[in-house]
Amino acid sequence: MAGPFSPREVLDRLLQAALAAADPARCVPPALPPPPRGRTVVVGAGKAAAAMALAVERNWQGPLAGLVVTRYGHGLATRRIEVVEAAHPVPDAAGQRAAGRILAMMQGLTADDLVLCLLSGGGSALLALPAAGVTLDDKRAVTAALLRSGAAIDHINCVRKHLSAIKGGRLAAAAAPARVVTLAISDVPGDHPSVIASGPTVADPTTLAEARAVLARYGIDPPPAVVRALAEGCETPKQLSGGRYELVATPWQAMDAAAAEAVACGYRPVLLGDAIEGEAREAARVMAGIARSVVHRGQPAAPPAVLLSGGELTVTLRGGGRGGPNTEFLLALALALKGMPGVHAMACDTDGIDGSEDNAGAVIGPDTLLRGQDAAARLDDNDAYGYFAALGELVVTGPTRTNVNDFRAILIE
Repeated sequence: MAGPFSPREVLDRLLQAALAAADPARCVPPALPPPPRGRTVVVGAGKAAAAMALAVERNWQGPLAGLVVTRYGHGLATRRIEVVEAAHPVPDAAGQRAAGRILAMMQGLTADDLVLCLLSGGGSALLALPAAGVTLDDKRAVTAALLRSGAAIDHINCVRKHLSAIKGGRLAAAAAPARVVTLAISDVPGDHPSVIASGPTVADPTTLAEARAVLARYGIDPPPAVVRALAEGCETPKQLSGGRYELVATPWQAMDAAAAEAVACGYRPVLLGDAIEGEAREAARVMAGIARSVVHRGQPAAPPAVLLSGGELTVTLRGGGRGGPNTEFLLALALALKGMPGVHAMACDTDGIDGSEDNAGAVIGPDTLLRGQDAAARLDDNDAYGYFAALGELVVTGPTRTNVNDFRAILIE
């Protein structure tokens, strides 16, 4: 053991350090703009939206009003900014109504007014306002199919933007001539503003043709209304002016904070990247190989070390079990490591929800395969949740009210 803490305690401390770096109460206030001459309207969406709105309320000098939408169970009590809860990752009518109200708030604004937009991961599903001719059920069907296919988040959001009346820059276009300031917590690889919450306040570089290509790539047969919208619909705005966009928290900042905590716990941190994508089980095999290199060769760092990574892994569903990408990653990692002594790992989604389950992730150790049963069969059935639940190794944080995507730490004694 590298220090005074057990491996599980170290992993918990690393996760908490990452979450603290992305806490809206900490990262939003320094980025707030000065109050305008006119009105301040606060809008937003995402799993961190309620916490971001509360941070604005507590630090804003002057009047303000508005509405943000967050995931069910992620709300907070606010006084001036209304918080609405809706469904994620597949949108529902509550999200549609909230998005319609947000768009209506953009009417009648002047150049003296300020729109403060608070965005975080999950905003794409929560701002569910279908484009003309497309129904909510159409969007639900396409979203569910994309999620099952294992599509990357930028591909999913490319389609969402072109089926929306509010995303892909359309919110900012509706707010003109008011000034728009966007504060965002990134949950996407690369931190691109047009991908975070499907970019409602920034110009969209993607096209209708690209959205059609995404559906073709993943073999998705969309409803007829979606086919028409992607063939004949209005293109998203390609130029917008007069706004400011600031990332107040990113996956790299969270991973960097975890690295500093690792040093404090007596481990050498190795940052593998904050934008890792792909199938969870494939990423697990790669990272198992890096862990073996640390153990046997002392490269890229000698033990005690911790391999840190972030990004957004995906799962192509083929079985009937339960589990998100983080638990699937860990079960595949355990199988690849084959009980290697002195190696422990944690993988969690920083929003507290792994996929659509009630856990953030799980942990593994050298005895994970010995204590469980039929690990390979469970992986084939996409039932990593069931495997770790039986072992009592799920990590359950509840809603964290932030979201900087996946957090993975492989601890090597």
